[in-house]
Amino acid sequence: MTATGAGTPDASEPAPAASAPNLDLDWRVIRRFARFAGGFWKGDGARQAWTLTITLAVCLLLSTSATVALNHWTRWFFDSLEARNALELWESVLVFLVIIAAMAAIGVGIVLTRERLQVHWRAWIVGEVVSRWLAGRRFYHLAHTGTQPANPEYRIADDSRWASEPLVDLGIGLVTAIISAAAFISILWSVGGSYTLTLGGSSFTIPAYMVLLALAYGIVGSLLTMWIGRRLVGYVGRKNEAEGDFRFALMRLRDNAESIAMLGGEQSERRILARIYDTVVQRWLRIVQQHGRLTWITNSIGPMTPIVPLLFAAPKYLQGELTLGEVTQLAAAFSQVQMAISWVVDNFNRIAEWYASARRVMDMVDACDGIDRRHADGRGIAIAPSPSEGLVLEGLAVHDPSGRPLVARADLMVPPATSLSISGDTSSGKTAIVRAIAGLWREGHGTVRIGTQARIMIAPQQGYLPLATLREALIYPASGEPLADGEIVAALDAAGLGHLVDKLDDTGRWDQSLSAGERQRVAIARLLLHRPDVIILDDAMTALDESARADLLTALRAKVPEAAILNVGQSPRILPGAGHMLTLERQSGGTVLSQPTQPYDPKRPLTTDA
Repeated sequence: MTATGAGTPDASEPAPAASAPNLDLDWRVIRRFARFAGGFWKGDGARQAWTLTITLAVCLLLSTSATVALNHWTRWFFDSLEARNALELWESVLVFLVIIAAMAAIGVGIVLTRERLQVHWRAWIVGEVVSRWLAGRRFYHLAHTGTQPANPEYRIADDSRWASEPLVDLGIGLVTAIISAAAFISILWSVGGSYTLTLGGSSFTIPAYMVLLALAYGIVGSLLTMWIGRRLVGYVGRKNEAEGDFRFALMRLRDNAESIAMLGGEQSERRILARIYDTVVQRWLRIVQQHGRLTWITNSIGPMTPIVPLLFAAPKYLQGELTLGEVTQLAAAFSQVQMAISWVVDNFNRIAEWYASARRVMDMVDACDGIDRRHADGRGIAIAPSPSEGLVLEGLAVHDPSGRPLVARADLMVPPATSLSISGDTSSGKTAIVRAIAGLWREGHGTVRIGTQARIMIAPQQGYLPLATLREALIYPASGEPLADGEIVAALDAAGLGHLVDKLDDTGRWDQSLSAGERQRVAIARLLLHRPDVIILDDAMTALDESARADLLTALRAKVPEAAILNVGQSPRILPGAGHMLTLERQSGGTVLSQPTQPYDPKRPLTTDA
């Protein structure tokens, strides 16, 4: 992992795994996630959300009722067995089949409702996070300011799942545990009754002794488990952070496969991946160690659960106060109460996994809100309407995020139907000016004015091609009615891409199958199709020879005659076709735009020799 600038971490790369934050349980995160994710029950899909939730709740009530019925059936069966009553035994078998059939049907209802709820809730969370991330170009501002959480794609695609799906299951378990605890505690109370203990000639009556035993047994065991496993949440969270870093490293290797192969960097990449994954292993081993400690408790308490109620019910059975059916009923009810009380303990790992993912989702949401707060003060470069069409820069100064001036001052006007070139050396601030015009760069001051009805499009050096058909890539970002085939074919021909006409409806990785020059020609074809009012070319034809650049600029001016075109590049010789030219010159306080080397004359014919 590298750093850029003056020791500033690259915002596109994750923080080193060793610096993962302490992810111990924080109730503030849980409350924030509840408010955010709870919007599923308030938005446009609220009706569907409530229908699924209520249906699921009814199914859970029916499921618990069926479990209670099975508990009563157990008492009936063993009492009939103890009485050697064959007729009642056969009747109990028939009732048993009915109960099992009902439980199966209810189980199917729970599965279908639960999984539909999980799918729709996750879809809502993904949609909401993606909308927040993309709205207001936050995805760019987060990366530009270095405030974007590591691995945003994983947080959206995977953490959204682990923050929603397990929560539905956990919610089902919690509701079931509460209902079951209430139902089976009443059975322990009514069937177990009180117990009279005689010690040293004195008698003590313990009311609802089986209830007290179940509560004491469950609470002590749960507290012990929670105390020993209290650090598991943090361990799981830090392990997830390390795994996210490893996935990012693999993705980065894949995206830079050609450069790595040409450099012969396989062994270096292997060492880097091994170092990152070693962090994953170390954090997994901490979880394994914690699991081992928990197993001491769970493996001690678990086997005792079905035996303890039998031991405490045995004296009353021997005294004839309980039947065999009642003893088995108490044992079953005791186990159900233990399952309810120990719900948190039994789901400790899942709670830890859920919390870690919920926190990562909320980090994305909070980062988006943070960018809004950062821009809410209204300071920085202003984007304002212009009384006339075209592009105007008024006292534009551009700073880097630390406040260092990149461009000290830039004043220019590009009226409609004119072209202007800006040239400058590397790091002279050309791209910063383009980003300021696009509204992507807020640091600095001054005003960018664009006509109120003007549409602006920017062609960067590395043109973007979406995962879509070539037709969709050409009309990206599509809006309004689809373009006719004739328009698309004409644009391809004008951009020198006539050989791609037969591939318009093919889908593929066009960013890989097309050469750098072809990708830049696609960007020009896109401009010819959209016919914007203001066109910014940001080193948009560097992969083409000078003759091809001149031809494309001539075609662009001919097809979009009313557009204001600003052509930004490194060298004057690679910027043909401009009506006049400005140069970014370095000065002590940052670069400034010089005066035009040629006077602006709208009637002067377009030149191809800048």
